[in-house]
Amino acid sequence: MATIDESPSAKRWLPLEANPDVMNQFLWGLGLPENEAECVDVYGLDEELLAMVPQPVLAVIFLYPLTPQSEQERLQQEGVVKEPKESVYFMKQTVGNACGTIGLLHAVGNIKSKLNLSEGSFLDKFFKSTASMDPLERAKFLENDREMETAHSVAATGGETEATDNVNTHFICFACVDADLNRQLCYTGELYELDGRKAGPVLHGSSSPESLLQDSAKVIKGMIQKNPESLNFNVIAVSKKEGAA
Repeated sequence: MATIDESPSAKRWLPLEANPDVMNQFLWGLGLPENEAECVDVYGLDEELLAMVPQPVLAVIFLYPLTPQSEQERLQQEGVVKEPKESVYFMKQTVGNACGTIGLLHAVGNIKSKLNLSEGSFLDKFFKSTASMDPLERAKFLENDREMETAHSVAATGGETEATDNVNTHFICFACVDADLNRQLCYTGELYELDGRKAGPVLHGSSSPESLLQDSAKVIKGMIQKNPESLNFNVIAVSKKEGAA
C-alpha cells in the first residue's frame, strides 16, 4: 500500500500479505472466533468461480495496484463522497501500509452484529472504544494502539513472501450495510466500498447478503478493466462458517 504521509515522523507498518491463512490467524488471534467466520480465496470473478465461494459472504477484501489513474479517481472523489451514515463503520488511514488491517477492521466493523466476538478480546474492545468516534479519531486511535501494531507486525511477517514496506498496492473492503442475514428478501441493504484513503465510504447501490459477492465482483471488474496491463489483483471473501449461528 502506498505511504499516506511521507514526512520523517510518519508511522509506517509492514504490509499484510493477500493470504487468507495469514488473515485468518490475525483475526482469530484478535478475538474473531474460529468457528464463526474465515477468509477464503476468490479464484475468479466468473459466475462459476464465484459459486465456489462458501456462503454466506459477509464482506469482500480487494487488493489492487495503485496507478496514476486510480490516484486521479480518488482525488476526484474527495469533493463528492459524503459523510458516512451512522450505520456504516468507516475509518481513515493515517499509518502507511496499514491498509490490510484497516480493510479487515472495515469488514468486521460492518458485520459485527452477525458475529459473536469474544468478550473482552481486542476486536470487542476496539469497536466498543471507537463506536462514537469519527473516522479520523478512529484512525488516530489505531495509530496509537501498540497491541494492534504488534499483532499486525506478527501477521505481516508470517506470510510466504518477504515483508517489505516498498509496495504499490492497496487493500479495500466491500460490505453490505443494513442487511439482515435472516431475511430472504432481495436488496435488503446497500453495497459500500470502504477505503481509508478516501474521504468516506463510496455507495455502489443496493445489495443483499445473497448478492454481496456478485455485486462486489461487478465493481471489481470495472476497476480491473481500467488497469488492463496489471495482474496484481487479489480478491478474498470473509465467509460465515457452516453451522455458525
